Amino acid sequence: MSIKIVSAWSAPGGSTVAHINLCNLLNESGYDCTFYGPHGWQEHHCQGASIDNFKVNEGDHVIAHFLEMGSRPKTASKIILSCHETNLFPLKGKKKFWDDIQFVSESQKEWHGLDGVVIPNVITPLENHGGSPGVAGVIGSVDSHKQTHMSISRALSAGYKKVLVYGLITDQEYYMRRVRPLEGKRVLLLGHLDDKQKMYDSVEEVFHSSKRETFNFVKFECEKAGIKYNGLDSTLSSAEIKTDEEILEQWKTLLGI
Repeated sequence: MSIKIVSAWSAPGGSTVAHINLCNLLNESGYDCTFYGPHGWQEHHCQGASIDNFKVNEGDHVIAHFLEMGSRPKTASKIILSCHETNLFPLKGKKKFWDDIQFVSESQKEWHGLDGVVIPNVITPLENHGGSPGVAGVIGSVDSHKQTHMSISRALSAGYKKVLVYGLITDQEYYMRRVRPLEGKRVLLLGHLDDKQKMYDSVEEVFHSSKRETFNFVKFECEKAGIKYNGLDSTLSSAEIKTDEEILEQWKTLLGI
């Protein structure tokens, strides 16, 4: 029996980290799981493969994310749609190819207005090393939804002399217009950093200003790393943390394994 996670997005980002962590949890628990994606980044962090090599064999259990299959593959034992988005991937009106839906929080499920099972994400293991006093962090994709410029401005207004910005630029026009003018000796854009422990160790407080969050990895990771989290009300969600064992049992039930 194989479990196959397939996503149209496998570059750095919250959903990719979530599926990497899930893939690793399943493999560590004795299940054969592979994460297929188009960008290749996931292949360095779990048992991964190119989406070009993805196919549904007889009896496969498939976890699909951010893509549409058209009709349900007849050879699959189970098809689960793993949904981590709201307005970026609205489900109403899409042709159903799945058996069940996995949401990451109750508020996200309510936004879509569809039946499904809420299973929170597996949080990356982090230790509390105390952080770096006097340094603020802004973590996440650099785009208009994350409102990176607002987080930078809030950190500077709070008195921080140094602000480290971690994340991929996913909206070039937004970056050039709102973020690039803020860069300088006090504001450094460092891009994506694979080593989350090193990233959180480099800051004292993280500022977060996104328009909406379905799970809010950053908040939960700050809690694990012992870093102050400074978010707006818009970043709050009804998401909760569960143990890896609890998450595994929920997935086993949903997949029917």
